[in-house]
Amino acid sequence: MLLAFDVGNTNIVLGVFKDGKLITNWRLETDTRKSADEYGMIINQLFQYQELDPDDISDVIIATVVPSILYTLQHLSIKYFRRKAIVIGPGIKTGLIIKYDNPKQVGADRIVNAAAAVEKYGGPVIIIDLGTATTFCAITDKGEYLGGTIAPGLKISSDALFEKTAKLPRVELEEPGHVICKNTNASIQSGLVYGHMGMIDFVVRKMKTELREYTGSEKDPLVIATGGLATMIEKGIDCIDHVDKLLTLEGLEILYRKNKSKNKSISDEDFRKQVEDYEENEFKNR
Repeated sequence: MLLAFDVGNTNIVLGVFKDGKLITNWRLETDTRKSADEYGMIINQLFQYQELDPDDISDVIIATVVPSILYTLQHLSIKYFRRKAIVIGPGIKTGLIIKYDNPKQVGADRIVNAAAAVEKYGGPVIIIDLGTATTFCAITDKGEYLGGTIAPGLKISSDALFEKTAKLPRVELEEPGHVICKNTNASIQSGLVYGHMGMIDFVVRKMKTELREYTGSEKDPLVIATGGLATMIEKGIDCIDHVDKLLTLEGLEILYRKNKSKNKSISDEDFRKQVEDYEENEFKNR
């Protein structure tokens, strides 16, 4: 079985795949202060709850946009699963042609999403990931990753409004039902949610135009939304064709299949040495 980690700024989503099928997934808070042992015990409890055996995990893959937690998860992989994890980054086979000015600057989550979308839906495709940041990625029908847009996510916008104003309260992120609102809470919700919908609609329209200009094709790209708030946002705009909340996890499984020769078991001697090295240096590498 494969254990996949999708590490975002706010949450870690982890899933277990068996024979290429996702059989379970969980969401944890991203906490760079936790040690490999703390995360290991949490994951062990989740496995027990789902009646899974950690010994059945034969491979581990990690995508992270939080560099300071990578060393901890690599340590966890070695100590608790005796596998050297595949890490999404330079040298990983993706099947994509990266057209970014500096390909190393493309976030691991964006690469994983792009690889998953191309395999599942083909191209051209636009991916919207509604996480801590809201990201847009454009991919051609030839698998060319052209780039995209990065905007503050809904939660960041909400937190900034609360923290940078004297009297405005923190609100739940939900649709108020109206844009002409009669109280402060609903007015903030309207600005956050409907403002985000409007931003998404505008960016997608511009991105479709630029994709057509780049490819010389009139074919309309498919628009895929993922992330925790995708369903709420999708209900308010017409530009999203599909919501695929598990796109990133499924992308990790797809990239694992392309790179599984890189994942090696660890001998007893190497296991002891690497655990000692990681435990000595874990907090230095955060």
